[in-house]
Amino acid sequence: MKHAIVQFDHVKFRYDPEAPYALDDVSFSVYQGEWLAIVGHNGSGKSTIAKLMNGLIFPEEGTVRVKDYILSEETVWEIRDIVGMVFQNPDNQFVGTTVQDDVAFGLENHGVPRERMVELVLDSLKKVNMADFLNQEPHHLSGGQKQRVAIASVLALQPNVIILDEATSMLDPRGRQEVLESIRKLKEDQNLTIISITHDLEEAKKADRILIMNKGRVFQTGSPDDIFALEGKLYQLGLDIPFIQKVINQLNKHGIQVPEKLNEDKLVEYLWKLSQKI
Repeated sequence: MKHAIVQFDHVKFRYDPEAPYALDDVSFSVYQGEWLAIVGHNGSGKSTIAKLMNGLIFPEEGTVRVKDYILSEETVWEIRDIVGMVFQNPDNQFVGTTVQDDVAFGLENHGVPRERMVELVLDSLKKVNMADFLNQEPHHLSGGQKQRVAIASVLALQPNVIILDEATSMLDPRGRQEVLESIRKLKEDQNLTIISITHDLEEAKKADRILIMNKGRVFQTGSPDDIFALEGKLYQLGLDIPFIQKVINQLNKHGIQVPEKLNEDKLVEYLWKLSQKI
């Protein structure tokens, strides 16, 4: 039975009392151990959702529940212990002179004893394959490496949920792949709940489930295959499906049924084998 770790119940929020709602009657659940991608064009409400999940803002109407806590000024610190957030620009997140200092910063603020702190720092860096950079200065790292250190800083605090708020949007393809592979492995090994806020459907394709936001409302939710089948509607929302999915959709339309969840290499291999039978 699925266990909801984050729940939005008829949530409304606006940044200005005279402005339209940034979120208008939004309800959905995020389940323990799943990877949910929340996608939408700029201004669709997806980043507002991230801020509400971490208690950076509070709903005007409705409730946000994280585990057993309903978000309020009284529960915000308990919720922030449960939910960690990785932001868009890794350079804005560094506060230490070395990688290990940076990861240790949050632990120091939580009063973690030094011996335990050393263990947590090393363990979290190992989980994102950055233990060899312990004494490296952050500004010498690549974009992907910086973002993996930012993830390690969140991991060290042992949250149940990690939010990636456009966390790969400033990275090159290699750095993006490094970060997403680290996230996938963490989810599988640690049973973490991952929530990625993104406009990139290539990234969303790696999630278990996708939620589409449009003009402050939930437009659709479903598996990546379900969502990518809405090809025309996604274009109308200003979203573009991954190239490989376009190829698969066209093949399916022409009566060539392609197995689900193929990457580019596997698709090429599948089509080559298919061609040998023709």
